Parts: sequence; C-alpha cells; structure tokens
Amino acid sequence: MKTEAQLSLNNFDQAAENKREIKEWHRIARRFFRNPGAVIGAILVLITVLCAVASPMLAPLDPIKGGLSERLAHPTFSGGAAGHHWLGADAVGRDLLSRIIYGARISLFVGIASAAVSAVIGVLFGLLSGYFGGWVDDLLMRIGDIKLAFPFILLAILVMATFGTGLGKLIFILGITGWVGFARVVRGQVLTIKELEYVQAARSVGGTHLRILWKHILPNVMSPVIVLVTLNIANNILLEAGLTFLGLGVDPTIPSWGGMLADGRLYVSSAWWVATFPGVAIMLTVLGFNLLGDWLRDELDPNLRV
Repeated sequence: MKTEAQLSLNNFDQAAENKREIKEWHRIARRFFRNPGAVIGAILVLITVLCAVASPMLAPLDPIKGGLSERLAHPTFSGGAAGHHWLGADAVGRDLLSRIIYGARISLFVGIASAAVSAVIGVLFGLLSGYFGGWVDDLLMRIGDIKLAFPFILLAILVMATFGTGLGKLIFILGITGWVGFARVVRGQVLTIKELEYVQAARSVGGTHLRILWKHILPNVMSPVIVLVTLNIANNILLEAGLTFLGLGVDPTIPSWGGMLADGRLYVSSAWWVATFPGVAIMLTVLGFNLLGDWLRDELDPNLRV
C-alpha cells in the first residue's frame, strides 16, 4: 500500500513538473511572438537555412552554367525576359537568383563552423583562466591581448599566402580570431560562479577539477555563450564575404555572396543588379542573426527581461 502511495505521489510530482515546463515554454513563445525584431530575425534566418539546405530544389537554374548570349541580362521586373532570370544574370550569363540561393550554403557553413571553433577555444580558455587564476589566467589573457593587437586582415593574408586559399583555411582563420570574446565572457562568469556555495560544496567532498568544471560550472556559463555564438555567426558571414571579395576566401568557382560582390563591382554603373542582390542577401542574413541574438540576450538574462 505504501509503495502504491509513493508511486502515485511520484507520478503526481512528475506531472506537476511537466506542467510547469509546458507553461514556461508557453511564456517563452508569447514573449517571442510579442517581439517583432525576434520574429523578423527568425524568419530571415529560417529563409537562409532553407536556401542552404534545399538549394538544388529551390534554384530555378544551374548556378554554374552560363551563356554569353545572356550576359548581364536584366531582372524580370526591370525589362528582362519574363520568368527566365528573375534577378538578372552576371557577366557570363549565370542566373543570379540561383547563385544567391547556392551561396547561402557557403555563408551559413562558414559562419556556423567558424563560430563553433571560436566557441570551443574561447570557452576552454575562459574556464581554465577563471577557475585556476594565477599564472594560467595571466598567460591565457595575454595571449588574447596579443591576438587582439594583431590585425585580422594581416593574419588572413599571412595564412592564405603560406597555405593557399580554401574553405578549411578560411574557417581556421575566422575560428582562431574570434575566440577572445568568448574567453573573456566565460572567465568573468567563472570568477563569480566558482565562489558560490554549491561549487565549494562539490570541492569539499572531493570533486576533481575536471568534474567541477564540467558538471557544475560549464552548464551555468552557456547562456551568454549561446548569445555570443549567434552574434559571431553574423560577424563571420560578413568577414567571409569581405575576404572572398578580396580574393582571400572561397574558390571563385564556388557560388558565394562575397565572390558575387567582387564580380559585380566592375558593373555597378551599367548592371547594378549584379552586386546589389548579393549585398542585400548578406545584409538580411546578418540582420536576422543579430536580431535573433538580441532577443536571446534579453531572454536568457533575467536582468534585461522586460
């Protein structure tokens, strides 16, 4: 009888906990949909993700194949052939809409991959620096200071000149140049968290440094890290486009927004659409991630929640 009562009580507690979680998710959803910036940002990000994932199905034409007979063809709404090149064609007759859709793959992949590299390095350095302090803190923070003092474009030129251009090198450059912000934020959080009672209790019962960092500190510093990742993705998309524009990024044969901007700079006065539409794609994608990151910052920080 006692066992049945205990099971009933446990089931009741579990049901109450599930109900609280559902209510909390409903509150988050309400706050999300009441924030126009968050909704717009999510829509823009979802469109970019959809283009990247389903580009073979969404692109109306082959993004690589062109034809000189269609060189610099006007967009449909600006005097071009109806239903052929909706956003016009570039200098070798390739469809701009198809290239923009395929270019989302490169921008999104580079942005996410490089942000992940930065987050892993920055979180690791921030945890070690804040937890151990002393010479470990001084060493890691001075490495960060040296990195901040080193010009980004000079590092990119140095790496590309030494190892050649390529997607992997581009991700490596963006990854190793974006970790300092993560490290400083995580370090500041760890300096506060390591003095809290539950961490001291874990240490007093013989918890190892690795267990304390992994089980007790890391989960409590992830909120600002998530926000930084979204903002870092937006920044890396801009940097990738800039480096590709300068010839230091993605292979020119691969459709990318930065490469399209570089191709269109020679035709700004005669064929404005070649550079304008890739620029708009970059702007809207970066805007979407920034708006989403702002909402996540407000949502995950109770002090900023209205």
